[in-house]
Amino acid sequence: MKIRIACLAVLFACCGLAHAAAGEPLDLQSRYGRYHTTITLAENGTAVETYEWSRTILKEAAVRWSKRASVTYSTSVQKAEVLAAYTQKPDGRRIDVPKDNYQLEVNGGKEKDAPVFSDLTTLTVVFPDVSVGDTLVFSYRTTQTEPLFPRQFATTETFSKQSAFDDVSVKIDYPASMWVQYEARGMTQKEGTSIQGRKSVEWTYSNPQPVKSERRDYSVFDPEKETGYSFSTFKSYAEIVDAYGARALPKAAVTERIQKLSDEIVTDKQGAREHARALYEWVAKNITYAGNCIGLGTVVPHDLPFVLDNKMGDCKDHATLLQALLTARGIKSTQALINAGSVYRLPRIPVVSTVNHVINYLPELDLYVDSTVDYIPFGMLPFGDTDKPVLLVEGFRDGTRTPPQPASANLQRMKSVLKIAADGSISGTVDVHERGQHAVESRASARKMTKEAQEDLVKNMFRSMGAIGSGKFDKDDPTELTDSYHYKADIKMEHFTKLPGSGAFYINPVFSTAAPISNFAVSAQEPELEADIACSGGASNEEYVIELPKTMKVLSVPDNLKLSNTFLSYSASYRLKGNTLTVKRALDDRTKGSVCPPSMSIEYKKFAEKVLDNLRTPVLYK
Repeated sequence: MKIRIACLAVLFACCGLAHAAAGEPLDLQSRYGRYHTTITLAENGTAVETYEWSRTILKEAAVRWSKRASVTYSTSVQKAEVLAAYTQKPDGRRIDVPKDNYQLEVNGGKEKDAPVFSDLTTLTVVFPDVSVGDTLVFSYRTTQTEPLFPRQFATTETFSKQSAFDDVSVKIDYPASMWVQYEARGMTQKEGTSIQGRKSVEWTYSNPQPVKSERRDYSVFDPEKETGYSFSTFKSYAEIVDAYGARALPKAAVTERIQKLSDEIVTDKQGAREHARALYEWVAKNITYAGNCIGLGTVVPHDLPFVLDNKMGDCKDHATLLQALLTARGIKSTQALINAGSVYRLPRIPVVSTVNHVINYLPELDLYVDSTVDYIPFGMLPFGDTDKPVLLVEGFRDGTRTPPQPASANLQRMKSVLKIAADGSISGTVDVHERGQHAVESRASARKMTKEAQEDLVKNMFRSMGAIGSGKFDKDDPTELTDSYHYKADIKMEHFTKLPGSGAFYINPVFSTAAPISNFAVSAQEPELEADIACSGGASNEEYVIELPKTMKVLSVPDNLKLSNTFLSYSASYRLKGNTLTVKRALDDRTKGSVCPPSMSIEYKKFAEKVLDNLRTPVLYK
């Protein structure tokens, strides 16, 4: 169960948590007094949203990061204005943010032209004269000029249980004729009566004294387990894909230019799978990923001539272009909406922001592809796309998921043939074969490696470990998009062990690789007890053939070991014959799926402790 660590953007840096045992009150750096939101919807799906918050600074450590407040909006469909921004002193003085403390960062086009791919603008204010005890007040309004989808609106928000909130209020006002659904979790709900053709719903919440949580891993985020609310005019996720597809699918039409390009790309290939592979690789390698997919701003792909002329596109453009090229070869495909972050289960209330990325599905090959990641081979998905709910824009079926990475797909085999000299230095070769995700990541790194970096790689690696060494690094051509990779290092390191005299040395990799057995074991030392985590399986095999100095008398070597449970196995053998020590270690992690519950984390820790004991047992000599 190789643990995948991810940083959740909403882990609320503003919390300012200090150490406390689980369940104990937190020593807070700041606290929210007011946190008020008002959203007023129009019949066409546009909204006017007003936000107001006040935050009191409790600790000196919070002063620096509290001085800024921002609002980000899409200039193509929104306008924004700051209503109030000031510092409130404990003695009652109010210091308004002067206009020269405002900063505007704009992604815009030249003169009156629209920006190419991102029109997000950030308006930032810098509060003056901020000290401990001050209260910062910020209020702003965004006005939507065009709905993301005609006559539709959806929003969701969560509140960290480790942040202090005295007074949270959220009110959504909408036309009585508008079909809506909503829910709140951990909040008090109040529904307004129908007045002059309008209705409203309001939620309130307070969390005056947060308590410490032991949770550290947010690689899996379930909004429905968090305090917050969701509101949507969509009846189902099927309605979301219909609304997206209505404007996206016509963009994937096969034109004369698309047909010609598709023919040129596959000219020397045979069969549907090889045609699909060639088209996928062309888009992945030739169309730069511009980001800014589903969310604020446009949810409609650009025209394909524009994408091809610029050789750049966001996820919608990638998926639309690839679909058109595949169609030109008679290969059916559909675009598919997915969450590119840490959401592995769709919430009950359908909200557009939950599915913030677009990929492709090829039903004839039963294959998902994501051409926005230029180093992923055809037939694989980035780990963040695996084992997740996916909404097929054509042929939608409830409950469809992308496949998880097969545990057997990820493998590393490392063989080290080494010689310890009489002066305690070590030299030899390290030969590494990788498959699956390990190979993909190593290839991606190697593609970026300059000739100078390759020449100094071994020396710099030893230097980073505080050792003195040198050597030569050789690698296969990393440019192909394949899921296997081989590289080799000739190494020499000074002062590997103390000689002459008595001492000890540990049997560990002497060259950095993607998946040493020690990584599997160390990553499980602090199991996540409160939540599911993102995880994956794989295998790592290590063999060491170490020639010892003839003057070295070995007193003991680690014991052979075999371990196994329902999803893990480990074996290690140590054989000393003459002055040659041969070590073979193998760890097989058969974790299924990309999400592991706390019970698996606990089992993994128990297993890893025994593996680490074995890895940390030295060879003793005199």
